[in-house]
Amino acid sequence: MFFEQMHPDWQGYLADQRSLLSDLEKQLLEMSGFIPSAELVMRAFERDPKLIKVVILGQDPYPNPMHAIGLAFAVPVGQAKPQSLKNILRELSSDMNISISKEADIAKWADKGVLLLNTSLTTMEHKPGAHAGLGWASFTENALRKLTERQPLVLLAWGNHAKSIARNLKVAKVIESAHPSPLSASRGFFGSKPFSRANQALIEMGLEPIDWKL
Repeated sequence: MFFEQMHPDWQGYLADQRSLLSDLEKQLLEMSGFIPSAELVMRAFERDPKLIKVVILGQDPYPNPMHAIGLAFAVPVGQAKPQSLKNILRELSSDMNISISKEADIAKWADKGVLLLNTSLTTMEHKPGAHAGLGWASFTENALRKLTERQPLVLLAWGNHAKSIARNLKVAKVIESAHPSPLSASRGFFGSKPFSRANQALIEMGLEPIDWKL
């Protein structure tokens, strides 16, 4: 199921990870209370990887089952936004001079060449980090390595977890800052201008910038 849910090109990139995915799927389907739901776990891998120009790297899904949708930092339209997402939208507005509506949905970025990837694709309800040791890190870091070996892209590394992963990859451009969580946003995320800096880096690579409007 998980392997088949990926775009065919991702399946080609990650053929050597099929057994790991199968093992992860088996473990999860024997559990109750994991999030997001099984049909959303691989959502970040549904689109053509060749179109990816920017990666935004998160740690694991929001622990609220109403929030987790398989895309890092994104939540369903109509749900109250977690503070980290509010802070991302605040910085987006400031950086790009974009008006943010109540219905703003960063999941739309996934259709514009942005990979919204958590390093752990699942967790347990109300238990952040519950699946940090399940095996997802090996899978997602392998996916990032295969991606960065094939094409130039920009990686937005927010917080120490993302920074540590970025340093193990050969990425054309890494833009680091503090994490947008309420504990750290005021210590280096606000004012870091990640969106305009990513677009400038893409232009320098000869690529079209991202349309960040929501």
